[in-house]
Amino acid sequence: MKTRNGFVEMMLVFFIFIGIWFIPNITFAHCDTLDGPVVLTAKAALEKGDIIPVLKWVRKDDEKEIRAQFDKTLAVRKQGKEAKELADMYFFETLVRIHRAGEGAPYTGLKEAGAVEPSVAEADKALESGSVDKLVKLVTDAAEKGIRERFAYTVETKKHAEHGVEYGRKFVAAYVEFTHYVERLHMDAMGPMGHNHGKAEAPAAGEHQH
Repeated sequence: MKTRNGFVEMMLVFFIFIGIWFIPNITFAHCDTLDGPVVLTAKAALEKGDIIPVLKWVRKDDEKEIRAQFDKTLAVRKQGKEAKELADMYFFETLVRIHRAGEGAPYTGLKEAGAVEPSVAEADKALESGSVDKLVKLVTDAAEKGIRERFAYTVETKKHAEHGVEYGRKFVAAYVEFTHYVERLHMDAMGPMGHNHGKAEAPAAGEHQH
């Protein structure tokens, strides 16, 4: 049981970092979607006329540009439905582009709603519900399946590795994929937290940004 719990914890950390090391496009693509957290935050901010919730998605150096674009968008929105839709979309594009630049990723346009990997969608659900159990199971089950499948195939090819050069090469290819796969999983799980991770501090009583 202790080993199993340790594996679950390791895989949870692996999920958090997998966008940094293993499959970065998944994490970044999440912020590209029209139903992703960046655009949803922007939509709510425009409706309320309050930019503060948006600013967390950009670096401090980019805040001035986003504030200016936000004000322009609010002004254009008053000119009618069509103008509102165009202004909103331009603001979403600008915000996501600047956000991705801050992450060191290229901007390739906004993606349709629903274009989110199941694991990322489950991560958002976990944050909303306050429970990470389903997310942990989803990720650990997938990781365990990947390890077991690669292991089984490598073991099978190893049995025939000395039966000829081509058999040997087949084993080597399987061995390389298997060992690289588990290495990536383990390194992601054991690596340091990114994005200036540290103890979260609550704002002081009465503190509010403007």
